[in-house]
Parts: sequence; C-alpha cells; structure tokens
Amino acid sequence: MLRTTLFALIAAPLLLTVAHAEDGPFISIVTGLAPDDLLNVRAQPSPIGKTEARLANGASVNNLGCIDVDGRQWCKVEAENPKISGWTPARYLNPVNPASPPDPDQADAAAAATNDAGQALGAATVSPAAAPPPALPPDLTARLGGADNAAAPATTPKSAAVIAMQDAYGLALVANEPPSTGENPAQAEASAGGAAIEIPCARNVGQPMTLCAASVEHKGSDKADVTVTWPDGGSRVISFYGGLPAGSDGDSDFRFTREGSLSMIRVGVSERFEITDAVAFGH
Repeated sequence: MLRTTLFALIAAPLLLTVAHAEDGPFISIVTGLAPDDLLNVRAQPSPIGKTEARLANGASVNNLGCIDVDGRQWCKVEAENPKISGWTPARYLNPVNPASPPDPDQADAAAAATNDAGQALGAATVSPAAAPPPALPPDLTARLGGADNAAAPATTPKSAAVIAMQDAYGLALVANEPPSTGENPAQAEASAGGAAIEIPCARNVGQPMTLCAASVEHKGSDKADVTVTWPDGGSRVISFYGGLPAGSDGDSDFRFTREGSLSMIRVGVSERFEITDAVAFGH
C-alpha cells in the first residue's frame, strides 16, 4: 500500500507535464505595420530594449503570452526559422494570447522536477528481483517512525523581533533610494548634458540595428537637431519641431511612427533610427 502511494505521488507531476505538452503552440500573425515597415523584436518589453530581430507583415510566431507594461501590452514571442526570441507590442499581433508568459525560473524548476520524477518512476518500476524497494525520503521516514536520526530543519525559524527589525531596515533603505526616472543610463546621461549618447540605427536594407554615436543641439523646449554619426563614417541630421521628428538633411523620403516616447524614423528605403524624447529634448 505504501509503495503504491509513493508511486502515485511521483507519477503525478510527470502526468501533468505530459498533459500540458499536448496543448499546441499559440500562433500569432504580425499585422498592422506601415508599408515597408518592420516589427522590432526586443530583448525586454520596452520601446528602448535592445532589438534582437525584425519581422515583416504576415510573419507567424509562437506567442507565449502577454503582460502589461506602463499601460501597454507586450507579448513574448518565439520563432524557429530564423531563430527568434523576444518581446513585441501586442497591437501588432493577431490574435493576442490572453495567457501570461511562463516565468523562466519556474520553467527551469518544472523541467528539473519532471526529470527527477521520471528517474524516480523508472527506479520504482524495477523488478523486485533486480533491485530492493526504494528507500523512503528522510523526512517521510522520520514521520513514519522508521529512523531515530531524522534530518533536522535546515534553518531555525526567526523570532518576531528579528523579522520586525529586518522589515524596518528594508523600509529605511527603500526610503533613501532616489526615485526612478524610467530612463536607461544612456538617456539619463543625455538629459544631463553628457557627451556620450548612442541611439539604435541601421544604414542598409536588411541590416540589424546597431548603435550609432549622436550629439544633440537644443533649440528650445520642443526643437532640436540630432546628429547621428555612422560607425563606418558619414552622418545624418534629424530635426525635431513641436516635439516630433520633422525632417532630415537628406533628399530621400522622411517618415516616422511613434510608440510611447519613442520615435522610429525612416529616411529613404534603408536608413532607420530610434530616438527617445529623453535624448532629443532632455526630458
């Protein structure tokens, strides 16, 4: 009877994992992009996250689930050919997966638990003639009275006074921390007048976004010229007027889209720039 109960306890997580694996992937299609535009797949759910890849209208991806970040939905997506993994705005995916994306730490723990359960299940089904019955875990053995030296708890419970003192210390540390501005270090340095500014950019068709050095000339609270220097030489000046991108020093077509405080700019058919308001206006 005891061996049957242990077998059921060990097999339950494995059976749940198999049942979950039978569910097919949630497929979403990229849609709603402007003509000749591409959808950024970013390393973090943020318009200033590193661009890992770009997808065209009609591309299909595995949608692992979506979360809300500052009032905007971001979805974790994956693809096999080419290999892609990252975050995209939910408004460019159809349909949108209503589930939350899996926690990487929980996924690793579940995989380890499934592997351990499989090994234990295999050991439990060995013929009695080939191997002795599996030993009970130390804590279960102690509760059944089968051992005199049961393992003691790993740690001693903390007293209420110690817990209260630790909570008070933690609150004091939080109160002394400066408030977050929501900017990344590069933006904070730019808004403070620092000399080192880098923005995402690409010069050629199909080229992944890289980082270009930039300098800003402020001409008022909502006017600025951002000079972007290409890594291989040359530069492009992007002008802002009324808080929005207004044009460039090039002869090609100029267009842009907005995503929160981020301006995604295209000059001609190949040049692409991503400039935040914090970089352009310092706020």
